[in-house]
Amino acid sequence: MNERLLKYGCNPHQKPARLYMKKGELPFEVLNGTPGYINFLDAFNSWQLVKELKEIFNLPAAASFKHVSPAGAAIAIPMSEELKKACFVDDLELSPVAIAYARARGADRMSSFGDWIAISDTVDESLATLIKREVSDGIIAPDYTKEALDILKTKQNGRYNIVKIDSNYEPEDIETREVYGITFEQKRNNIKISSELLNNIVTENKNLTENARRDLLISLVTLKYTQSNSVCFAYDGQVIGCGAGQQSRIHCTRLAASKADIWFLRQHPKVLSLEFKDGIGKPEKANAIDQFLRDDITEAEIKDWKSIFKVLPERLTKEEKEEWLKNFTEVSLGSDAFFPFRDNIDRAHKSGVKYVAQPGGSVRDDVVINAANEYRMVMCFTGVRLFHH
Repeated sequence: MNERLLKYGCNPHQKPARLYMKKGELPFEVLNGTPGYINFLDAFNSWQLVKELKEIFNLPAAASFKHVSPAGAAIAIPMSEELKKACFVDDLELSPVAIAYARARGADRMSSFGDWIAISDTVDESLATLIKREVSDGIIAPDYTKEALDILKTKQNGRYNIVKIDSNYEPEDIETREVYGITFEQKRNNIKISSELLNNIVTENKNLTENARRDLLISLVTLKYTQSNSVCFAYDGQVIGCGAGQQSRIHCTRLAASKADIWFLRQHPKVLSLEFKDGIGKPEKANAIDQFLRDDITEAEIKDWKSIFKVLPERLTKEEKEEWLKNFTEVSLGSDAFFPFRDNIDRAHKSGVKYVAQPGGSVRDDVVINAANEYRMVMCFTGVRLFHH
């Protein structure tokens, strides 16, 4: 089959819509459901991300996508008990692929609500059990066990979108798209993200640890498939904050940093000890935790907590938050283009960033490098811009 008709395009009034191949057969099968235009955009972008992470690390990888950008991405590195609890998976036995997705989903649970899932390896029963209890639109993977398929096909009353991708498929080098009836053509962005991109260290501190190298590579691969401008924070083998699609780079950094702060704070003992009433779902818990951590929450919102918490919790003070965040000082940051001003470095430092990878090439590179030196950061100039539009 070289064509698949779709119900509509980005919006219901955009008809007709279809996917098709100019040459050859479509490299995927729909095993269940009726994925739409945006579903497939998420599927094919997210698949490339996890495929590339698997090629680099030889570990299962997962991504949680929303509106053609990753809310989270991760590789299968064992989780601490605190992180399992923060990700609402402490009651499950997790296989490696399930760990990868639990981390990816847990990077930004608010944004991952109703996500599209990409998995680099065969989906097993452990992962399917996890997915079944999350709000998600669909999944793409190279294969599924029978047990996993049986579980996933019961999701959404049998309508859950399940796509099987040919893992050997490679697109042509030249890609095209149309905007306003005008055809654009370019070479596909098939540059390989590799450790060699991190060899040009421009700061006084040149102690780039293996964990930092891993996390910088995760951030760069994630940026390659994130709507630009974008900045990505990574830690412990996963994305912890992604600032995507902002017109100003400082806004990317602020957004990513605020998400990273929340990721750390969700593992604070006060948050982990929150007691929810019976019957409260995970999306409601995630929203309540977000409110609990916000500084600008209103009294009216706090009153709503009576229907969520068994006991009204004592909120974290500003001082408690700052003290907790001081524990995390090995964060890695990637940027899809150069930093034009030092404000990005100043903001990143407040969220524990110690390692930075960016293309370089700004007229103010010296100012940015000096800022990194002030904080004893390690900064690499990759020489590679990773815009994605």
